[in-house]
Amino acid sequence: MQQRHADRKLYFNEQSYTTEKYVIPFIEKHKQITANSHILEIGCGEGGNLKPLLDRGCKVTGIDIDAGKIEAGKKLYADHPHQANLALICEDIFKVKTLQHQIDVIILRDVIEHLPHQAEFITVMRQFLKEDGVVFVAFPPWQNPFGGHQQICNSKLLSHFPFLHLLPKSLYKWCLTTAGENPQALMEIKETGISLERFLRIVKKGDYQVAEEVLYFINPNYEVKFGLKPRKIFECANIPYLRNFWTTCGYYLLKI
Repeated sequence: MQQRHADRKLYFNEQSYTTEKYVIPFIEKHKQITANSHILEIGCGEGGNLKPLLDRGCKVTGIDIDAGKIEAGKKLYADHPHQANLALICEDIFKVKTLQHQIDVIILRDVIEHLPHQAEFITVMRQFLKEDGVVFVAFPPWQNPFGGHQQICNSKLLSHFPFLHLLPKSLYKWCLTTAGENPQALMEIKETGISLERFLRIVKKGDYQVAEEVLYFINPNYEVKFGLKPRKIFECANIPYLRNFWTTCGYYLLKI
């Protein structure tokens, strides 16, 4: 698991595959994407999710606070035929002022669970959208078996240990430290992990409408990673709060 996350080119290609096959069709049920569309990804990393959109000739902007990932992304895109349509920016999203009311589609994939001040962030996103713009959000709810991202651990035992992150803070930190892990990043995720219900509350507070919600028992990204076909949770399993434990990813399309 750790090797996959360390291989950023592999991660880039996996992101691109899933966005092309699953994310774009999900968005286009509600908002057509054309070469005239302006796409913004927040927390873009190296920009793998943006590639299939740039391939279409869209104007794409990726923002990430990690300068190293932004620079790596620029190198990966250096020879892209539509490279002129790409802007990769290292910046705190709360400080960005240049994109007001320009964006047709915002992509937020596997990012919100890492962010502090989530309610404030959801509100801030509105300033970037056109009146008919939409937001795609995908994230793993905190309570699912690997919602703590413990799969990135170097320890084979911990990286395959479901629900480990649900231990009390002190015990969880002790487990990580005892196994030789640096607990900082995983403890931060424990602070920012978000449930489906909390996400929907802050979306409502931010005055968005949920155009569509799809909850997956098998995350679409697992197809390219593990060869597993995506599976939605059964309707009878869509029980508030409990569903967080068996949903590996939620897909949402938001409108303002």
